[in-house]
Amino acid sequence: MEQHPVQSMKQSIMFSHKVAQLSKALWKSIEKDWQTWIKPYNLNINEHHILWIAYQLEGASISDIAKFGVMHVSTAFNFSKKLEERGLLTFSKRQTDKRNTYIYLTAEGESLLIETFETYNPNTHGVYSGSLPIKDLYGKFPEFSELISIVKHIYGPDFISTFEKSLSKIDDDFIEEEGKLIPLQKNKEASS
Repeated sequence: MEQHPVQSMKQSIMFSHKVAQLSKALWKSIEKDWQTWIKPYNLNINEHHILWIAYQLEGASISDIAKFGVMHVSTAFNFSKKLEERGLLTFSKRQTDKRNTYIYLTAEGESLLIETFETYNPNTHGVYSGSLPIKDLYGKFPEFSELISIVKHIYGPDFISTFEKSLSKIDDDFIEEEGKLIPLQKNKEASS
């Protein structure tokens, strides 16, 4: 991370406090809503996030899970092992990379993850509801370009690239029917 001289100690403290306070308030709302959403599936936030990352990356190393899940490597490994014990993930080595262990979703893991998507209810999520006045005013949700820039400078361009690919994967793999997210392959099977 590039070091810049502090322009003003007072502004620096005020900015850091503002980001910390707003981030903590947002996270508290997100955490409560996320836990409520996945509770029926006997998952915690780290486990759901790991399933989601494994789906997005179509096989991810524990380091990838830790990096993109913003969690410690031991947390990524321990929760991945729990998911493996439940039959939701598999661990394997790649022919081209015998040093790292990669995790993949099992059919059961993918099915469970997709079921969580299908039962998502935006009306029960505070951050979504809190964004609706902005959408009503501007015709779109906030894009967070400044926030993305900050995160890019902290975690690097690979983090943002993976984040953007994950959004594209959801957009490419699902359609919306009657307010529900439906996997494209499931939709194709139904129309066959």
